[in-house]
This record gives sequence, structure tokens and C-alpha cells, in this order.
Amino acid sequence: MKKMMIFAVLVIVSMTAFAQVSKEEQELIDLSNQKWTWMAEKNADRLSELFLENAQFVHMGGYWGKAQELQIIRSGGIWYKHAEVHSQEVKFAGSTATVYSRIHLTAAVGGNEVVNPFIVSEVFVMEDGKWRLSLLAFTRTIGD
Repeated sequence: MKKMMIFAVLVIVSMTAFAQVSKEEQELIDLSNQKWTWMAEKNADRLSELFLENAQFVHMGGYWGKAQELQIIRSGGIWYKHAEVHSQEVKFAGSTATVYSRIHLTAAVGGNEVVNPFIVSEVFVMEDGKWRLSLLAFTRTIGD
């Protein structure tokens, strides 16, 4: 009985340790979530500030740079209507951070509304004291 209690306490403590997010991780998660809001609002001005000049965007149908992504958002070519975020994880490598998110994205593409499950990779680089987006890549998942 004593061993079982110790095991239960260890499981609870380890789960709590894994669930905690650092202040810097939370800052990136918040920035990622704010980006989804700006995309839904078609707020290209705020997104332009966030995206690095040489940022790349990888979609199911291709990849392109900042200017084309902002034009697509402004024109409604892709309207990122709503990102339902299921989980997020942040990994650091020096002054670079990657946010991995599991989402269901509701978007209007070519006038048709679609919902797709994605794992989204967002690479952020610290520049002049601010996190800036360098890469946004969508990987469609199967069976979600």
C-alpha cells in the first residue's frame, strides 16, 4: 500500500512538472495565438510587423514569401477564419524558438469553407528584443 501511494504521488508530481510552461514559452504561445487572431481578422499590418522580411510560408499547395502571404490574406485568397488549437509545445535552440501546434483550421479557400487538421510549425527568431516569425508550415494530419 505504501509503495502504491509513493507511486501515485510520483505520477502526480511528474505530470505537474510536465504541464508547467515557462514564462518565455507562454510568451511564444500567446504570440502564436495572437497571430491566429490577426489572420482571422485579415490584419495584414500587424502580421507584417510580426513576419520577418525573408519569412517563408509552407501550405498544402506550395510555399512562398512574406509579400505573397500578406497579399493572400488581404485579398481573402485564404481566409484563416478560425484556428481551434488543441495543443502547443515550444522548443528552443539558442535565439530561435519553434512552436508546434495541433489545430483544426477553418478557412475559406477560393470561396469554399474547409476544415483541416494540421500540425503547424512556427519558427520564431529573436530580433531586436522581439520574437519575429521566420517560418509557418502546415502539415495536414490524417485521421483527426
